[in-house]
This record gives sequence, C-alpha cells and structure tokens, in this order.
Amino acid sequence: MEKNWYVVHTYSGYENKVKANLEKRIESMNMEEKIFRILVPMEDEVEIKDGKKKISKRKVFPGYVLVEMFMTDDSWYVVRNTPGVTGFVGSGSKPIPLNEAEAKQIIRQMGVEEPRARIDFSTGENVRVIAGPFENFIGQIEEINLEKGKVRVVISMFGRETPIELDFIQVEKIS
Repeated sequence: MEKNWYVVHTYSGYENKVKANLEKRIESMNMEEKIFRILVPMEDEVEIKDGKKKISKRKVFPGYVLVEMFMTDDSWYVVRNTPGVTGFVGSGSKPIPLNEAEAKQIIRQMGVEEPRARIDFSTGENVRVIAGPFENFIGQIEEINLEKGKVRVVISMFGRETPIELDFIQVEKIS
C-alpha cells in the first residue's frame, strides 16, 4: 500500500472549509496514519490597483482539494463523508490518484516545495554508483540537477565514456 495524492471535488467556494473539516475529522477519527496532507491549490496573483501592487491568493482549481493518503475503505469513508465533499475525481466508484509528476508540479506551483536533498559532491568529482543496474561502477560527475534530484555521471563501459542519469541516493562520494 502506497500513499498517493487524490483529487477531491467540493462545493465551489467551500475548499478551505472542507480542508478544515477534514483536518478535524482526521484527528477525531484517528486517521493520522492513513490521511497525511490536505492542500487547496493556490498561487499568488499580483494585482495593480490605484498604482499599488497587491498580492492576493487565487485558487488554481476552484472546487477541488488535494489529499495525500493511503486509499483504504476507512480513509475513503472519512474523506467522502466530510461535509462539503461531493466525491473523489475518478471513473466510476474507484478514485484515481494523481501521478507523481502531476502532484509535484501542483505542489511546486503553489510554492510548497518538497524537502531537497543535501548533496556533498560537486561537478568533476569521482563517485561510486551504489544502486541500480550500474552498481559498483565508478564515474565522474558531469552535471548536477538540484530540481530533479539527479546527477549525470560519465562511466566507462565497453571502453567508451557513457553518460548515465542517476538519483542523488544512487551515488556516493569516493573518499
């Protein structure tokens, strides 16, 4: 069982009320281990009125709330029967989770960043691959992509320099 982000449909204008109600229900029904985060997707909107800049929050998806949870009968029941909720987004009776890329995009758009990995290596350093199909290969870091949490490492395979893209956790610094 894995936790996923699900989209919950609400009465328009009730998104924040649904979030508050759901947070109370999670606590009162001891669902903290199954339902984790509730987000109302918002973004900053800059408005210029009377020559003054005013920043206000705007709902990105009016009528929808995102819920990170394990989908079980219990958790489904708690969310579905929260006042203001009209249902989950999905075909038929089975809710469909957002794919990871969609969820990350929405969260990034809101400015609620996921914790970033701290890295202790830099471009040009030698590293050992510690996981995946290239385990135990040694290569040199060509590029570091902090946003994606990836590094491009050049390894020598079959007598050729081969660039591979790996997650930060798949490499370790050679001391």
